[in-house]
This record gives sequence, C-alpha cells and structure tokens, in this order.
Amino acid sequence: MSHTGVTTTTTTTSTSDGGFCNIGYARSFQGLLKIGQVVILLIAFLCVHCEQRWTSYSAFRYFEVVTAWFLIIFLFFFLMYVMRLQSKITCINWTLTEFLHYAVGGILVFIASIVAAVKSHGISALVAGSVFGFTATFLIAISIWTSYKVTCGSQPTGAAV
Repeated sequence: MSHTGVTTTTTTTSTSDGGFCNIGYARSFQGLLKIGQVVILLIAFLCVHCEQRWTSYSAFRYFEVVTAWFLIIFLFFFLMYVMRLQSKITCINWTLTEFLHYAVGGILVFIASIVAAVKSHGISALVAGSVFGFTATFLIAISIWTSYKVTCGSQPTGAAV
C-alpha cells in the first residue's frame, strides 16, 4: 500500500512599511549621504581635537564646536528617519527644518574649514581636519540640493493646457 503526502510551505515576507525601524533608509541615497556626513565630520573633529600644537586656540575651538554640533544634528536627522519619528511628530515641517539646518551647517562648516586651513601653519593633522571639513561641506551642499528639490520641487508655472 502506498501513501501519498501533501507538503505545504509557508513563506513569510516582511516589508519596510510597518514596524519601528526603517532599515531601508540607511541604504538609500539620502541615508548613505547622512552616514557619510557624520563619518567625515567625526574624522574632521578628531583630527583637530587630537592635535596638541594649535597655533590659534580660538580658531580651532570654533572648528571643533561647529563640527561636533553638526555631527550631532546630522546623526539626529539620520536616526529620526531610521526610527520614523518624522511621521510621529507631525507639528514640525521636517523637510524645511532639515533644509535650513543643512544651509546653516554648510555655511558654518565652510567658514570653519577656511579658518582651520589658514591657521594650520602646515601642521598635518590640522590640514587634514580642514580638508575633511571641506569634504563635509561638499556633502552638505549635495544634501542642500536634494533637500531643495524635495522642498521646492517642480512648481506649476502656468495655466493648464
């Protein structure tokens, strides 16, 4: 006597629509850009912070404060999007807030990098810190551009045809 059996398989798929974390954001262009900004700002901060031969104390303290502040802010924005907090706190226009932070951050990091480059006097760690500061400024400019495209977008320009 032969017996026949029926085998059933169950497949479970998960989407990034629900749940606490949006891990897919970390792999998106915006997520990778924010990770790059945080890493570059951390390296710039550490280059200047670990160097003991400062020639201009106030200039490099300014560089440290600016890079540390925007490092924390950009990390906050990254974690906010990964944890989907922007959808839970709807009283704030997060796109505009992020755009303004990037605009102010880009200007301040650029100024701090110029000051650090001028006051470095050939000390390699300080020069490296200013180069990473300029790199962070470039990444911030890309974020400003992409945030501007989202914020202002394509506006209707005339009457409908």
